[in-house]
Amino acid sequence: MWTIEPIGRLGNLMGEYATLYALAKLNGHKAYVMPEMYWPLSRVFKITLPMIDQQDFIHTDWISFPLHDWMSPEYKDIDYDYIKLTGYPCSWTFYEDVKHEILREFTFLDYFKEEANNYLFKLREGHGNVTFVVVHIRRGDYLTIMPNVWKGVVADKQYLQTAMNYFQDKYQNPLFIVTSNGMDWCKENINTELGDVYFSEDGKESSPIHDFALLAHCNHTIMTIGTFGYWTGYLARGKTIYLSNFTLPDSKFLNIFKYEAAFLPNWIGIPADLSPLLNHA
Repeated sequence: MWTIEPIGRLGNLMGEYATLYALAKLNGHKAYVMPEMYWPLSRVFKITLPMIDQQDFIHTDWISFPLHDWMSPEYKDIDYDYIKLTGYPCSWTFYEDVKHEILREFTFLDYFKEEANNYLFKLREGHGNVTFVVVHIRRGDYLTIMPNVWKGVVADKQYLQTAMNYFQDKYQNPLFIVTSNGMDWCKENINTELGDVYFSEDGKESSPIHDFALLAHCNHTIMTIGTFGYWTGYLARGKTIYLSNFTLPDSKFLNIFKYEAAFLPNWIGIPADLSPLLNHA
């Protein structure tokens, strides 16, 4: 019997669930999820892993097994029957061999599918045959955490313009759907002169599920930092552009994070502008 400690919000829980699913299967064990993971995910997706019985959980002598955020050879031969995985795993390297199963696990409930498709249908009216491109911009606490803790930066105006230019050059009629927890900044810094930008909702983080379902049903993704944007790109399965090299080389963040494990090989990285950090060094 294997399980994983549920930590964080939707994107974190998805990464933990997918990692548990893959590692338990790889090692020949049955996986169960705790209520704190089961209920948030089962309200959105058609997940199949069962919820662990509370009495079984209490009376089981679990071995805690910490994970780092990328697949390692030692994870292929874990010789324990009662494991509680821990950490913040969110890397495609854990579940690449069962990718189609993970995509099936994260099939949206019909309600969210219909809502997202209806929303996109209405946006399409008056625009013709459009290509929907998600632009997910994480700001909020990252504005202070990245420079002060990790010697890093968040996505800036130039990164977003470069990413949008890519899709404008590649597709005849792209429509960008912007969602963010810093929507005021987005409206001030994203070029809307072509009439191809739509700002979604109010950018509140407290109820992200409807936004997430909408974004995952789009064609392509521009992400910045974070698991929410990662899973949007992973589920959309189109082209994904991400912010790369967003910390200084001596950042401690690189001890727990590998770009090649965090972003799929076919995704497109645009290096961050680190000059604000260098200018204040």
